[in-house]
Amino acid sequence: MNDMELRQDILDELAFEPSLEAEHIGVTVDNGVVTLTGHVGSYAQKSTAESVVQRIKGVRAIAQDIEVRYPEDKKTADDEIAARAAKIIAWDAALPDGQIHIKVQKGCVTLSGQVDWHFQSAAAENAVCKLSGVSGVHNMLTIRPRVDLASIKNSIETALTRNAEIEAEGINVDVSGGKVTLNGRVNTWRERITAERAAWSVPGVTAVEDRLVVV
Repeated sequence: MNDMELRQDILDELAFEPSLEAEHIGVTVDNGVVTLTGHVGSYAQKSTAESVVQRIKGVRAIAQDIEVRYPEDKKTADDEIAARAAKIIAWDAALPDGQIHIKVQKGCVTLSGQVDWHFQSAAAENAVCKLSGVSGVHNMLTIRPRVDLASIKNSIETALTRNAEIEAEGINVDVSGGKVTLNGRVNTWRERITAERAAWSVPGVTAVEDRLVVV
């Protein structure tokens, strides 16, 4: 697939996504590297646009340069965003009480603190990114390390092997403490993301460095 065909596939998929107002999103493609420009009406839409592009075959990398633009009458004060973020995190029973700290500056939310699982970090980010007035999210949450790390490598390799979306033989897994490094080659950007998620799903993983190359 050439860049022109890939660009058209991306435009069609963005237009097809019902939760996205894609008319103000620009797309350029250079050797499989996609750059997204323009503006959308919420941070949730910005995240959705990136997710849509990730699932398209032929995408090798994404440069995200979409702006979030709120009308003046819909802008929300930082203290209101912070209060709403604190409430929505407190209401989620899967998130640790009192362990996630929130800071808001000019609509940009920063999450800090420690959680036990990567899915908790992702859930906290996903919750606040949907709030009205949010223009960006910096997820600085860290995963609390565990003492027993001996089985991490085997658990990740097993998870990769049983996932139908991944060609596991092209992926090498290195573990140092709780940090996992993925090396090798995959066929699609979606496969790369899926492999990274598989690594994060294993207990004891505190960081994942994804060096996988899309070919």
